[in-house]
Amino acid sequence: MLRTHGLTKEFGGLTAVDGVDFELGDELCSLIGPNGAGKTTFFDLLTGALEPTRGTIELDRGGSDGWVDVTDASPDETAALGVHRSYQITNVFPTLSVLENVRIAAQAAGDDAATFWRNVDAYDEYVEEARDILDRVGLAGRAEDLAENLSHGASRQLEVAVALAGDPDVLLLDEPNAGVSSESVDDIVALIEDVAEDHAVLLVEHNMDIVMEVSDRVVVLNQGAVIADGDPESVRADPAVQEAYLGGYEPGDLDRRGDGTAPDRDDTGGIA
Repeated sequence: MLRTHGLTKEFGGLTAVDGVDFELGDELCSLIGPNGAGKTTFFDLLTGALEPTRGTIELDRGGSDGWVDVTDASPDETAALGVHRSYQITNVFPTLSVLENVRIAAQAAGDDAATFWRNVDAYDEYVEEARDILDRVGLAGRAEDLAENLSHGASRQLEVAVALAGDPDVLLLDEPNAGVSSESVDDIVALIEDVAEDHAVLLVEHNMDIVMEVSDRVVVLNQGAVIADGDPESVRADPAVQEAYLGGYEPGDLDRRGDGTAPDRDDTGGIA
């Protein structure tokens, strides 16, 4: 689906992503590591929000196209090629309805992206797609509510709904549980598992109980470089991962709140 070769991003004298070779197949892969490890920077590179200093990014377009170099693609070009993303901080139109947020995203991913001035009734297919997505993420009953009136957990569900518009091949989820109440985490986890049934998913998540529960594979970044890549149990047992990040974590040590910090470690700050 997606792969990188030697992907590197430098900010002056700081190397945020350091020669990463990575390939995402048809799976749910979690990307973990301490704060400042380069996870969000890696996402920014994959979606065209940042230009790499070195290295390449490729997408598998299938058929005769095969692997296509998208290293220099802009965010809108990357999205059009089937790589969509949700963000750490909810990124929706607060004064529009839940339905309109998803309808606009569906239209932007379709063939009518440049014709927003026409009456919405002219685009029934996008409204229908939006309603189907809202039903999938559990927000069908909130379609006419303003986005600003949603709880934080429901806002995260809407963020995923927007990312699903246009039916991407690859979905990048950047801490979808961040700030979500413990009562809402199960809903978000169920949603992640559901979308992984028919999308390749790369997930950044700090809550290790959730990572170990949902992941087919776990990749660990530390100081911008991959230090482990494998199934959840083998990664959890890796001494380098224990030293760099997990700090003696055992399943069940965490509640299901993703609070943005690794267990038993201080917040190191820096580039996420």
